Amino acid sequence: MPLKAPFSALRGWLIDMDGVIYRGNEPTPGAAAFIWALQEGGHRFMFLTNNATKTPHQYVEKLAEMDIHVGDENVFTSPLATAAYLVRHLPPPRRLLVVGGDGIQRAVVEAGYQIVERAEEAEVVVAGLDQHVTYEHLAEAALAIEAGCPWIGTNPDRNVPSERGRMPGAGALLAFLEASTDRQPMIIGKPASGIYEQAIAILGTDLNETVMLGDRLETDILGGHSAGLKTLCVLTGIASGAAAETYDPRPDWIVPDLTHLLIDGGASGRPS
Repeated sequence: MPLKAPFSALRGWLIDMDGVIYRGNEPTPGAAAFIWALQEGGHRFMFLTNNATKTPHQYVEKLAEMDIHVGDENVFTSPLATAAYLVRHLPPPRRLLVVGGDGIQRAVVEAGYQIVERAEEAEVVVAGLDQHVTYEHLAEAALAIEAGCPWIGTNPDRNVPSERGRMPGAGALLAFLEASTDRQPMIIGKPASGIYEQAIAILGTDLNETVMLGDRLETDILGGHSAGLKTLCVLTGIASGAAAETYDPRPDWIVPDLTHLLIDGGASGRPS
């Protein structure tokens, strides 16, 4: 099933994942049919996620379990954007104290950095969401920040939508470190302009035919608007309809879920 007008005219799509394509490990309504419609329609698309816990390939594997089949090249993450920022502004070799999961750890190692565990060894602190973080590790990060290390935050998302509700996100850990050190990090992920510039350059579409599809007003919608993109807010994640309607800048479109982008609502699903 194809996309409805006016969405069918949009050639480029940047798509958030948490709260848009899935909540936790459960796909949102119409997710697989929507991605299939983009593929069949020849639209260029890229998943653009602030979540720093996974590598692009790990996301590809997760999506495949939901019958969404894409390649690593279709996923761009805040860890990749963070590694690119570090290479430009704090090039390797440097020693990084990292609060975060596989996504950010692998990205910085592949970029040529060494990961250390103790504040005294660190030259830079990088912090994102770490679902297995300990007080001891946060304390080492705080000590390194207080000692004057540059501090990079992968993204500011305070919570992450799940099947059970909102779970603490990277922004919650950043707030812990901010409260401890009275310092604020340099943010790389949405809504910062850098991640959008990198993603749009890879996507290769014109701004006036590209849309940011997300569920979070203060990152997806604000960042997409600031980057000169059209914005589409879906209400399956963080934002409520009332909040989206009154937000400034208001999204160009607001839909309850992804089925509302498809002719016939994607009722027939993905053809076998």
